[in-house]
Amino acid sequence: MAPPTWPKAEAQSAAEAGPPGSPASQGHAVGSGGSASHPPEPGGAASPAAEPQDTAYPTPTPWPPVPQRPAASPPAPPRPVTSPAVPSSPAGQPPLPPLPAEPPSADRRAAVPQPVSTRPVDPPPSPPASNPPPDQDGPRIERPAPTPRPRGHVGTRPPTYDAEPTALPAADPDDLDDLVADTVLDGARYGACTLRAVSVRGDSARYRGEPRRDSLLTARFGTGEHALLLVAMATGARAAPGAHRAAAEACHWIGRAVGRSHARLVEDIRDGRRGDLKSGLHRLTDRSLGKLRASAHEQGVDPEEYAASLRCLLLSADPGCRTRVFFGVGPGGLFRLREGEWQDIEPQVAEIKGDPVVGFGSPPSETPEGDRLTMDLGIPTPPSPYEPAPEPPREPFRFRTSVARPGDTLLMCSGGLAEPLRGEPELGEYLAERWSRPEPPGLAAFLADSQVRVKGYADDRTAAAVWEA
Repeated sequence: MAPPTWPKAEAQSAAEAGPPGSPASQGHAVGSGGSASHPPEPGGAASPAAEPQDTAYPTPTPWPPVPQRPAASPPAPPRPVTSPAVPSSPAGQPPLPPLPAEPPSADRRAAVPQPVSTRPVDPPPSPPASNPPPDQDGPRIERPAPTPRPRGHVGTRPPTYDAEPTALPAADPDDLDDLVADTVLDGARYGACTLRAVSVRGDSARYRGEPRRDSLLTARFGTGEHALLLVAMATGARAAPGAHRAAAEACHWIGRAVGRSHARLVEDIRDGRRGDLKSGLHRLTDRSLGKLRASAHEQGVDPEEYAASLRCLLLSADPGCRTRVFFGVGPGGLFRLREGEWQDIEPQVAEIKGDPVVGFGSPPSETPEGDRLTMDLGIPTPPSPYEPAPEPPREPFRFRTSVARPGDTLLMCSGGLAEPLRGEPELGEYLAERWSRPEPPGLAAFLADSQVRVKGYADDRTAAAVWEA
């Protein structure tokens, strides 16, 4: 079919309107029904009707229907498309006639312009800048104040062993109650005092897989202001089988003895009866250690090997009573931290005065006439078959009472901590700084402080500290 003949005036108007894809031509696009539509002008008035032309336009040929694809899901509702505004025609000029439909052979994409979405597209987020511009300050982050961490060791050289346990002690499947934990931690607050107690296996025992020879017992007897707090710690003999059992048994016997007499002990402490306390606690200690020696005979063990040192601390739960009582047998340490300075208040064994008596003391170095005696080389005399063998000398009983002041810290410990405290000044300075703060440390902090190591000291450590409010 030959294309229709365009009049000159209409051809000029079509040339001014622009190509079919321009905005002017889009205002006369063919609708879906095949009829031409005239959108209203921006002013709101409708455009005048098109004048009749001399030449008739050819009838548009309908396009073949496009087969629809089966939809997998219901189609989404169509979005409204905003058409660009059509510029108004100049005054006195008739509106442009509608464009004729192109033959079916023309390209559909060229005849019908594709709708363009006018919804603005969000720009992609810009990556955060690592460094702010020079003329602009970046966001300031407030960092918390650094908290001093507990130190691992003090001294000029690091300790020989690792800080963490290496080997576990051997276990008997038929006697699992004999196992001892590596660490024991406890604490409480009564009256005007706060208690922290810990017992830790030493570095040497951790490395060799040996059980902890120290034992710790914390107990409360009674209720209210009449309650009595007991802290007992014992250390078994070094390199002796069953040393941990002897230490635990010593704490057990002294705990039972004190618990049965706690009512009388509370009264003596509150009334300040120092003499009654010393004599009564001495008897309780002798009985407890005597039962420990009897247990060694029952087991067929040498009493010297099945022995333990014992140290105890008594505290009253009455807020008005600040008397602290220490007693025990064997080496260890008793310290008081007052105004940031350590005081060694371990009771010293009283010196022997007066003339020696039979079975006690040492003989004089010369006779009354002035004759020098033979030097004692320390060679033991064989026991006489007619006399029983003398018992080995026992450890002296240690006893001390002290009145605490607000802000004081009382520390009772075994030899594993007392020896480095006396031998390494840096350890004492570090603990003084940590334990002189207004608030007592928590259980975890107290455990970390008690484990600060010193080269050359690898024994078990057991300590009990009391902070006065």
